[in-house]
Amino acid sequence: MAFKPLHDRVLVRRVESDEKTKGGLIIPDSAKEKPSEGEVVACGDGARKDSGELIEMAVKAGDRILFGKWSGTEVTVDGEELLIMKESDILGIIEGSAAAKAA
Repeated sequence: MAFKPLHDRVLVRRVESDEKTKGGLIIPDSAKEKPSEGEVVACGDGARKDSGELIEMAVKAGDRILFGKWSGTEVTVDGEELLIMKESDILGIIEGSAAAKAA
């Protein structure tokens, strides 16, 4: 991938939601909401304090995350639709992801 976010921004790939409900009903595309769950593809180095000290990112590439419904800016990178958002738009890391296990 030829894109690296700057500062405290992250590049996120949406994780697609299920096509069916728990009861087995098929959800048509027109009724689906965009998922608010994704996988971190790339991260910037982190924000800087006024003193110039680096504040490290709390997420890493590979983390599965939850984010707000209207978070981020949609972009196309290498033909794939992704989101760029600030780290502060991320609501949390979903346990069980590869990077969360290593932490």
